[in-house]
Amino acid sequence: MSSLWRPFSISEGPCRNVGFRGGCSQQQQHPLTSIPSSCLGNVSVNPAGAAAVHRSQDFYHSCSSKRTLAAAAVGGRKVTHPGKAILAGGIAGGIEICITFPTEYVKTQLQLDERATNPRYRGIGDCVKLTVQDHGLRGLYRGLSSLLYGSIPKSAVRFGTFEVLSSPMRDANGRLDNTRSLLCGLGAGIAEAVLVVCPMETLKVKFIHDQCSLRPRYRGFFHGVREIIRDQGIRGTYQGLTATVLKQGTNQAIRFYVMNLLRNWYKGDDPRRDMHPVVTAMFGATAGAASVFGNTPLDVVKTRMQGLEAHRYKNTVDCAFQILKHEGPQAFYKGTVPRLGRVCLDVAIVFVIYEEVVKLLNNMWKTE
Repeated sequence: MSSLWRPFSISEGPCRNVGFRGGCSQQQQHPLTSIPSSCLGNVSVNPAGAAAVHRSQDFYHSCSSKRTLAAAAVGGRKVTHPGKAILAGGIAGGIEICITFPTEYVKTQLQLDERATNPRYRGIGDCVKLTVQDHGLRGLYRGLSSLLYGSIPKSAVRFGTFEVLSSPMRDANGRLDNTRSLLCGLGAGIAEAVLVVCPMETLKVKFIHDQCSLRPRYRGFFHGVREIIRDQGIRGTYQGLTATVLKQGTNQAIRFYVMNLLRNWYKGDDPRRDMHPVVTAMFGATAGAASVFGNTPLDVVKTRMQGLEAHRYKNTVDCAFQILKHEGPQAFYKGTVPRLGRVCLDVAIVFVIYEEVVKLLNNMWKTE
């Protein structure tokens, strides 16, 4: 009869007060009353105290599921609290944009150059040279304020939304499969596009475009916002919304998908394995590069729709058609190289800072 009790001698067995890999106590092993009723299944006890245990299929699955959940609870990846994700994302976004903005400036200038022949800039180096020559080093940071004010809430919304969407989709070990990470990234991108990115990007492009004119109108961020709203209304800060939603949605879908894919590959069967910041940076840069090659055409269309000449286009589709007709398909990849440099650096920095800030918050801010 002792063989009947063998399954209950391991740590995941049905004894309520069992210790980790300690098995049932000597007192608990023998009496039938020590077995929880939820796991008894079909058990009959005769008056003499001899038991005939009939283990049904329900009994087996019930105890198996308890063992699985117990094992998952021990060592599973802890899901990040949305509040921590929002705070860590905001901090990461603010630091990142201060580091990478000059590359964003150059990328935007090249994309705004609509001349297929005799373009204003011959390349990245020429754009930097002429900007510094005309406006000094500060010229490379024109439009920073609009992105800085927007980058903090943008990253906060992105990571907060991703954690909210992904938490119920994770398995018992806290692992998120790649398809679901793609969907969660898409949702995070759409949320940040509507709430933050579209008005922020519109202001940034208008400020940079204004600097290219012979007589710039905007004397600063708040003056520029006031002038734009006075001339065009609130809609003036939401130009190119469709292109922005498409761009940000695909951006974050690709980035979170690639990052999750590489993270799952690196951690293998051990969800608790720590990732060194250098590894996180390498994976983030790879995810950023994938998103650049995947949606730069959308970025070009979005930039044109948000420029000072946006009135020339009826809508997003007409803008894409006009670019293709007058400048050729290669125009859809204008600014790819500076964007590649900026985005790889951007995504690498953001993921590294985000992960490190979350670790710090976990020590300071205790949540369930």
